[in-house]
Amino acid sequence: MNILFLCTGNSCRSILAEATFNHLAPSGWRAMSAGSHPAGQIHPRAIALLQREGIATAGYASKSWHQLPCPPDIVISVCGNAADEICATHLASVPRVHWGVDDPAHVAGHEETVNAAFETAYGALRGCIEALMALPLESLQQQPLRLKSELDRIGEAML
Repeated sequence: MNILFLCTGNSCRSILAEATFNHLAPSGWRAMSAGSHPAGQIHPRAIALLQREGIATAGYASKSWHQLPCPPDIVISVCGNAADEICATHLASVPRVHWGVDDPAHVAGHEETVNAAFETAYGALRGCIEALMALPLESLQQQPLRLKSELDRIGEAML
Protein backbone atom coordinates (compact mmCIF):
# COMPACT_ATOMS: atom_id res chain seq x y z
CA MET A 1 0.00 0.00 0.00
CA ASN A 2 1.52 3.30 -1.12
CA ILE A 3 0.35 6.47 0.59
CA LEU A 4 1.20 9.87 -0.86
CA PHE A 5 1.40 12.83 1.53
CA LEU A 6 0.77 15.88 -0.63
CA CYS A 7 1.51 19.51 0.19
CA THR A 8 2.19 22.56 -1.92
CA GLY A 9 5.91 23.03 -1.14
CA ASN A 10 6.86 19.51 0.02
CA SER A 11 9.36 20.99 2.46
CA CYS A 12 7.81 20.56 5.93
CA ARG A 13 4.49 18.86 6.67
CA SER A 14 4.45 16.28 3.89
CA ILE A 15 8.08 15.39 4.60
CA LEU A 16 7.36 15.09 8.34
CA ALA A 17 4.41 12.81 7.53
CA GLU A 18 6.34 10.69 5.01
CA ALA A 19 9.31 10.09 7.29
CA THR A 20 7.16 9.45 10.37
CA PHE A 21 4.87 7.07 8.51
CA ASN A 22 7.80 5.10 7.11
CA HIS A 23 9.37 4.97 10.57
CA LEU A 24 6.19 3.44 12.06
CA ALA A 25 4.78 1.50 9.09
CA PRO A 26 4.37 -2.25 8.99
CA SER A 27 5.79 -4.31 6.16
CA GLY A 28 3.97 -3.71 2.89
CA TRP A 29 3.05 -0.10 3.67
CA ARG A 30 5.07 2.81 2.34
CA ALA A 31 4.72 6.57 2.29
CA MET A 32 5.88 9.03 -0.32
CA SER A 33 5.56 12.79 -0.36
CA ALA A 34 5.37 15.40 -3.07
CA GLY A 35 4.32 18.95 -3.78
CA SER A 36 2.38 20.70 -6.46
CA HIS A 37 5.00 23.49 -6.37
CA PRO A 38 7.95 21.94 -4.51
CA ALA A 39 10.34 24.22 -2.67
CA GLY A 40 13.30 22.17 -3.86
CA GLN A 41 14.68 21.65 -0.37
CA ILE A 42 13.51 20.32 2.96
CA HIS A 43 13.17 22.92 5.68
CA PRO A 44 16.16 22.54 8.05
CA ARG A 45 13.88 22.64 11.11
CA ALA A 46 11.91 19.68 9.75
CA ILE A 47 15.12 17.67 9.37
CA ALA A 48 16.28 18.66 12.86
CA LEU A 49 12.93 17.69 14.40
CA LEU A 50 12.93 14.28 12.71
CA GLN A 51 16.49 13.63 13.88
CA ARG A 52 15.57 14.58 17.47
CA GLU A 53 12.73 12.07 17.25
CA GLY A 54 15.12 9.34 16.08
CA ILE A 55 13.58 9.16 12.61
CA ALA A 56 15.91 8.62 9.66
CA THR A 57 16.18 11.53 7.26
CA ALA A 58 18.45 10.09 4.57
CA GLY A 59 16.96 9.89 1.10
CA TYR A 60 14.13 12.36 1.58
CA ALA A 61 13.85 15.28 -0.84
CA SER A 62 11.42 17.99 -1.88
CA LYS A 63 9.92 16.86 -5.19
CA SER A 64 7.02 17.30 -7.58
CA TRP A 65 4.08 14.95 -7.79
CA HIS A 66 5.37 14.23 -11.31
CA GLN A 67 8.46 12.53 -9.78
CA LEU A 68 6.76 9.77 -7.80
CA PRO A 69 8.57 6.41 -7.84
CA CYS A 70 5.25 4.53 -8.10
CA PRO A 71 1.54 5.32 -8.21
CA PRO A 72 -0.11 5.97 -4.84
CA ASP A 73 -3.08 3.96 -3.58
CA ILE A 74 -4.36 6.93 -1.60
CA VAL A 75 -3.45 10.61 -1.35
CA ILE A 76 -3.48 12.51 1.94
CA SER A 77 -3.17 16.27 1.53
CA VAL A 78 -1.76 17.92 4.63
CA CYS A 79 -2.21 21.62 3.89
CA GLY A 80 -5.07 23.92 2.98
CA ASN A 81 -3.66 24.81 -0.43
CA ALA A 82 -3.26 21.21 -1.56
CA ALA A 83 -6.76 20.29 -0.38
CA ASP A 84 -8.31 22.53 -3.02
CA GLU A 85 -5.87 21.93 -5.84
CA ILE A 86 -6.61 19.79 -8.84
CA CYS A 87 -4.35 16.77 -8.64
CA ALA A 88 -2.13 15.90 -11.53
CA THR A 89 -3.94 13.90 -14.20
CA HIS A 90 -2.28 10.67 -13.11
CA LEU A 91 -3.66 11.16 -9.56
CA ALA A 92 -7.23 12.04 -10.54
CA SER A 93 -8.66 8.57 -9.88
CA VAL A 94 -6.84 8.01 -6.58
CA PRO A 95 -8.92 8.33 -3.38
CA ARG A 96 -8.09 11.56 -1.52
CA VAL A 97 -8.21 12.55 2.14
CA HIS A 98 -7.38 15.87 3.76
CA TRP A 99 -5.56 16.26 7.08
CA GLY A 100 -5.18 20.04 7.39
CA VAL A 101 -2.14 21.12 9.42
CA ASP A 102 -0.91 24.70 9.74
CA ASP A 103 2.38 25.35 7.96
CA PRO A 104 5.17 25.90 10.49
CA ALA A 105 7.46 27.27 7.78
CA HIS A 106 5.42 30.47 7.71
CA VAL A 107 5.66 31.13 11.43
CA ALA A 108 7.92 34.02 12.39
CA GLY A 109 9.10 35.31 15.70
CA HIS A 110 11.22 34.06 18.54
CA GLU A 111 13.06 30.77 18.26
CA GLU A 112 10.70 29.18 20.81
CA THR A 113 7.65 30.26 18.82
CA VAL A 114 8.94 28.83 15.56
CA ASN A 115 10.10 25.58 17.19
CA ALA A 116 6.71 25.23 18.88
CA ALA A 117 4.98 25.55 15.50
CA PHE A 118 7.09 22.70 14.09
CA GLU A 119 6.42 20.57 17.19
CA THR A 120 2.68 21.22 16.89
CA ALA A 121 2.60 20.25 13.21
CA TYR A 122 4.66 17.13 13.89
CA GLY A 123 2.49 16.17 16.87
CA ALA A 124 -0.71 16.50 14.85
CA LEU A 125 0.65 14.43 11.97
CA ARG A 126 2.14 11.79 14.26
CA GLY A 127 -1.15 11.50 16.13
CA CYS A 128 -3.03 10.89 12.88
CA ILE A 129 -0.44 8.40 11.68
CA GLU A 130 -0.51 6.50 14.99
CA ALA A 131 -4.32 6.36 14.77
CA LEU A 132 -3.94 4.94 11.27
CA MET A 133 -1.45 2.34 12.50
CA ALA A 134 -3.98 1.23 15.16
CA LEU A 135 -6.47 0.22 12.45
CA PRO A 136 -6.75 -3.32 11.01
CA LEU A 137 -4.36 -2.51 8.17
CA GLU A 138 -4.36 -5.96 6.57
CA SER A 139 -8.10 -5.90 5.94
CA LEU A 140 -8.12 -2.20 4.99
CA GLN A 141 -5.47 -2.83 2.35
CA GLN A 142 -8.09 -4.82 0.46
CA GLN A 143 -10.84 -2.22 1.01
CA PRO A 144 -9.71 1.16 -0.34
CA LEU A 145 -13.07 2.90 0.20
CA ARG A 146 -13.20 1.77 3.83
CA LEU A 147 -9.58 2.91 4.26
CA LYS A 148 -10.51 6.33 2.87
CA SER A 149 -13.45 6.52 5.26
CA GLU A 150 -11.23 5.65 8.24
CA LEU A 151 -8.63 8.22 7.17
CA ASP A 152 -11.35 10.88 6.84
CA ARG A 153 -12.57 9.98 10.33
CA ILE A 154 -9.04 10.27 11.75
CA GLY A 155 -8.56 13.70 10.18
CA GLU A 156 -11.88 14.95 11.55
CA ALA A 157 -11.24 13.58 15.02
CA MET A 158 -7.59 14.51 15.42
CA LEU A 159 -7.27 17.90 13.71
